[in-house]
Amino acid sequence: MDERRGTLINLKKKMTSVIIIFSIFLFSFGSLVLAAQDPEVEIGNITRLRGERPNQLIGYGIVVGLNGSGDSNRSQATVQSVANMLQNFGVNVTDNQVASQNIAAVMVTAELPSVAHNGDELNITVSSIGDADSLQGGTLLLTPLQAPNGKVYASAQGPLSVGGYSAGGGGNSQQQNHPTVGKIPNGALVEREISSHLDAKNLTYVLTNPSYKTASQIASKINNSFGTGTAKALNNSTVNISKPDNFSYDMVDFIAEVNSLKVRPALKARVVIDERTGTVVFSHNVHISTVAVAHGNLSVSISTQENVSQPNPLSEGETTTTEDVQIEVDEGQEGNMLIVSQENTIEDLVTALNAIGATPRDIISIIQKIDAAGALHADLIIE
Repeated sequence: MDERRGTLINLKKKMTSVIIIFSIFLFSFGSLVLAAQDPEVEIGNITRLRGERPNQLIGYGIVVGLNGSGDSNRSQATVQSVANMLQNFGVNVTDNQVASQNIAAVMVTAELPSVAHNGDELNITVSSIGDADSLQGGTLLLTPLQAPNGKVYASAQGPLSVGGYSAGGGGNSQQQNHPTVGKIPNGALVEREISSHLDAKNLTYVLTNPSYKTASQIASKINNSFGTGTAKALNNSTVNISKPDNFSYDMVDFIAEVNSLKVRPALKARVVIDERTGTVVFSHNVHISTVAVAHGNLSVSISTQENVSQPNPLSEGETTTTEDVQIEVDEGQEGNMLIVSQENTIEDLVTALNAIGATPRDIISIIQKIDAAGALHADLIIE
């Protein structure tokens, strides 16, 4: 004998606004199934060893070879830099004698790995600091890159790759992307080595995404593999590990073994919105409570129906409850209707709005208002 109980939420189209009502059950069977399908990942991919971190490098340089798109004479830093550079080559000029728009002053940035050797190559980013229109076609001259401690760790030089352009004439101009920022793949060479010294006995792992559940899983997995007491989770982002006395290999081999162990990390409910591109990304475990939103010229119906299966009294079966979700979307025109069966999450909302051609701005605005009402059970990140 089946008993059916339906919850019907209708959103009727009006001339200027429409009420959208969502009745969401926070712990649906479908979402639990998706959670069980989260992949296991290696510990080394979600953690790092404390002390092993990249280092930021920065330098001031000159880009030459620009086709009249460089800095103007108003950029005194560029004029003075060029004059000083030429003097180093035995060419004596004054600031007033430097008048070329084929040159631009730039800042050069790079990231130095936690372990680096002489001759290692680094990718660099070159950014204009003057009034240059474009760095396209330019070449960066030899530029020392230093760390916050003032020591030089790398030197950069080479032709720029600019993923944009800027063109104009007759009072009109057109620009694509950012032509005043360029990159040089493998454009810097490491001049000073950085080495890492490992403790012979103890290690501290730092989680990339802090989580008490994930930290506990990592400690349990390591203890199950190497023995009780090998690992201990100190907090939501730190796990202390001691190499077992019976482990005959060195610390590098032990780290490799630990990093290869797999766990299923906890996935935090999160919605990420990029207002510039209209992109909305959300995890599968984002839920919405009952909420009403008035927005735009839309018409949506969401129907949630519970099915109760009652077995024969003489059988050994158990009573089970399942949910069927139907989404009906209507723009007020005949034939524009969509029916979908899926989980009771934010995916219902996004799918319904996409089906009737709602713009990304509409979707973003609705999600923001739901979060403001306290009905979005997730972290909302706006970029």
